Amino acid sequence: MTLGELLKKVDIVEAAADMGTQVSGVCFDTKTLGAGEIFVAVRGYQHDGHMFIGEAAAKGAACVICESIPDVQTPYVLVPDTHQALALVSAAWFGFPADELKIIGVTGTNGKTTVTSLIKQVIENCTGDKAGLIGTNGNKIGNEEFPAERTTPSAYEIQELLSMMVKSGCLYVVMEVSSHSLAQGRVYGIEFEVGVYTNLSPEHLDYHASMEEYAETKSLLFKNSRNAVINIDDAYAFVMRKETECPVTTYSVNDDSADLVAKNIKLFPDRVNFGALSIGSLNRVELGMPGMFTVYNALAVIAATMLLGFETDRIVSALKICKGVKGRAEVVPVNKDYTVLIDYAHTPAALEGIIKAAREFSPGRVVTLFGCGGDRDRKKRPLMGAIAAENSDYVIVTSDNPRTEDPAAIISDILEGMKNTATPYRVIENRKEAIHWALGSSKTDDVLILAGKGHETYQIIGNEKKHFDERIIIEEYLNNRK
Repeated sequence: MTLGELLKKVDIVEAAADMGTQVSGVCFDTKTLGAGEIFVAVRGYQHDGHMFIGEAAAKGAACVICESIPDVQTPYVLVPDTHQALALVSAAWFGFPADELKIIGVTGTNGKTTVTSLIKQVIENCTGDKAGLIGTNGNKIGNEEFPAERTTPSAYEIQELLSMMVKSGCLYVVMEVSSHSLAQGRVYGIEFEVGVYTNLSPEHLDYHASMEEYAETKSLLFKNSRNAVINIDDAYAFVMRKETECPVTTYSVNDDSADLVAKNIKLFPDRVNFGALSIGSLNRVELGMPGMFTVYNALAVIAATMLLGFETDRIVSALKICKGVKGRAEVVPVNKDYTVLIDYAHTPAALEGIIKAAREFSPGRVVTLFGCGGDRDRKKRPLMGAIAAENSDYVIVTSDNPRTEDPAAIISDILEGMKNTATPYRVIENRKEAIHWALGSSKTDDVLILAGKGHETYQIIGNEKKHFDERIIIEEYLNNRK
């Protein structure tokens, strides 16, 4: 492929390169750069690719795509935004696979993983065809899984995945779209058939300057969506609607003016049941996952798949047989007289949601075990401490992924929010020991929530990623007790 073919959709400020040059690949990391490839110098959160242009030239890069003129002798193309350029040249390299697919993007602080997984399952149940999935728990083509390092991969990886999905016969792809990916242009140039907004709560405020900026970034999804699905019960829904020019379908639990409303809601320990009321139809919905947040997730799925053209009764039938998502209100089989839930809740709103969901069906105590991640937003730590104390009967404060921070310092931040609480709590820094203590102290009818790790099977301590699967830890503990 020639340089000119790769750049045909890119806005070029200045070109000092032969557009007829044959290019052997696209790269944005000099560690993996091969001779004859183009190097796109993206400005990252921690590193600026422009600092590595000299290394790229020395390695034989065919051309450098950059935002400022290089200070070394090398063919270059100047562009206003290298993030957007990387997305477009990656799409060109793989033959613009998004043009062959109907892509559903889901954004919001909480619910993205569950909503995308359920949409994928509904599509496959309704069509009999396999669909693609890009998200936190991993990337999938039908039942084939590929590991995921981030909620939304790099622009190059996205286009590579979309290309694989086209070649595998997928017609639909469902994608979690994070605020980072929107801010960094990783999904730039992709037109979404449906964009879905779930909710917004404090998260990533180490990256975004304010909640307002966070919301504005999320709303970028709808600038390139043919249809929008918006939860109007959320306080930031107005930001999404303000920025949306495409047709909007709204859903709600509280507002009867929405296009899709949940009525006569019934909550059970292992499922939800409610009426989905839309114009001209009322369908009884049952989904095998607990909690009010499951009702919201189901509404988002119904609205999105209706916009894809599926009949409501088929959607409802498909939802009834959908499987839960690993690490999202996941009930762990323990064969005891208490219940253990594993949930990814790592934000204040998500933690409050899972605790309240447990409260809805627990005949005994709700015991919450959680920590907060290191090298991340410190402001949410006392908030999560306060929420855990206010909503639980007992709290165990421990570590999550401390990364390069001192675990004790993170716990100290959490405890600031628990200063005035009357709720009993215990601090056990080692998470494995904390889980063992929690299991050994559980009483009849308790619900024990292990919050924060969810689907993760590792713990990051320092710069080392260590194997850590809470399911295995629970199983080994109970076997040893026998």
